Amino acid sequence: MLDIETKYKQCTICRHEYTSIHTEIMPGIKIYVCDDCLEAAKYNFIWVCMSCSKVYLRSKKQVIASLKNNALRRAYMLCEDMQIIQGLDICIACDSEGIMNYMDAQKTASC
Repeated sequence: MLDIETKYKQCTICRHEYTSIHTEIMPGIKIYVCDDCLEAAKYNFIWVCMSCSKVYLRSKKQVIASLKNNALRRAYMLCEDMQIIQGLDICIACDSEGIMNYMDAQKTASC
């Protein structure tokens, strides 16, 4: 849930605007989101790396079209009209080797 305070901080997404609109994404960790970035979240999926704060923004239509997993595609299609800003534990910019190890494990995993 987004909260409004009287304290203004720099928008976590664009880093240009200052806003009081924020949400606590993990205990003690808040992200601030300006009105323009909230509007952008209607048409784009936004991911924020919690490790390095890098922001990834992708068109919802392109993300949904590129998904090969039908269950995941349906889940994202249900969220198409929502404003979603997701947090990532790590990203390719802050731990490229960790991401590659994770992807290798996914390729070799068997159920």
